[in-house]
Amino acid sequence: MPDLSGFSFPSRLSPIARWALLIVGSLLLAALLRMAGLPAALLLGPMIAAILLAVAGGIVRIPRPAYFASQAIIGCLVARAITPAILVSFAKDWPLFLGVVFAVIVASNLLGALMSRLRVLPGTTAIWGASPGAASAMVLMAEAYGADARLVAFMQYLRVVFVAAAASLVARFWVHASGAPMPAADWFAPIEWPSFAMTLALAGIGAFVGHRLRIPAGPLLAPMVVGAALHATGLLTIELPQWLLGASYAVVGWHIGLGFTLPILRHALRALPQVVASILALIAVGGGLAWLLTEFAGIDPLTAYLATSPGGMDSVAIIAASSKVDVSFVIALQTVRFVFVLILGPPLARLLADRSSGRALEKEATR
Repeated sequence: MPDLSGFSFPSRLSPIARWALLIVGSLLLAALLRMAGLPAALLLGPMIAAILLAVAGGIVRIPRPAYFASQAIIGCLVARAITPAILVSFAKDWPLFLGVVFAVIVASNLLGALMSRLRVLPGTTAIWGASPGAASAMVLMAEAYGADARLVAFMQYLRVVFVAAAASLVARFWVHASGAPMPAADWFAPIEWPSFAMTLALAGIGAFVGHRLRIPAGPLLAPMVVGAALHATGLLTIELPQWLLGASYAVVGWHIGLGFTLPILRHALRALPQVVASILALIAVGGGLAWLLTEFAGIDPLTAYLATSPGGMDSVAIIAASSKVDVSFVIALQTVRFVFVLILGPPLARLLADRSSGRALEKEATR
């Protein structure tokens, strides 16, 4: 990788100038990534801009309240995906859902454990990085449980790109469906002010309670759990304007990117071949499960493939919405898997980490 150690002019800038450089760079990169059709551009652009600024010596501090608020907004975003249609779809085919969900979770954790055992990435980082689900939420959860959020983000968002590309190719060539262009963002669409006020109250109170109770990733999980229950039962309509989501993604991207250093970046790039191999293996597992759903459950091929795609829930939803598939089935399976990853992720990560540590101690003792 290029040597950025001498490219240190940001360290000589004032804090206001560094913020201006970060914001302008984030906007430009996010726009370029969005024009290229890449998913999560509103998070990836700011994250890349923050990485470049950090390794060049620019120090910018993200206020903790802003970071907690951004986690809470993302929690509300996940909660909004829990709809009555998803609950009906799950109740109808719950054995099928659980079988597919557990198969993907087991495969992803085995791959993560293998990478951890081979010391590709340290500790539980590989396990969280391989976990399928909403990438931003996985990064926040990983950080709360002691994994290296920077390397988890590297794995998660690289997989998002691979999964989105693979799903788009399948949609375009395998079943002759049209591709899924990125929809134009309506940044200042009309707002339902009562619902928006209640959503902000949910986010604010949830973030405060989750943090005060010291729940791991509490500012994310508390609004998500309460919001999902209220939204699914029709008691709350979650209103999230595009500008608020964009700002929240940017803050999370900055928080991740500003933690990078040159040694961390070099380590990530050294692990790139193994990370790509694990991503391709997980995509192959999803393809195999899709084939089983097609052969034995009568699900059409594209619906099955999108439903079993490992992660990138937002990009998969975009592709599903613009293709002739059973959108409720796709989103339901993706959402159920995400919920189970949130529930099972921490204990599985701890268990696998403890076993890996135990093997390491046994090897030391036998030397």
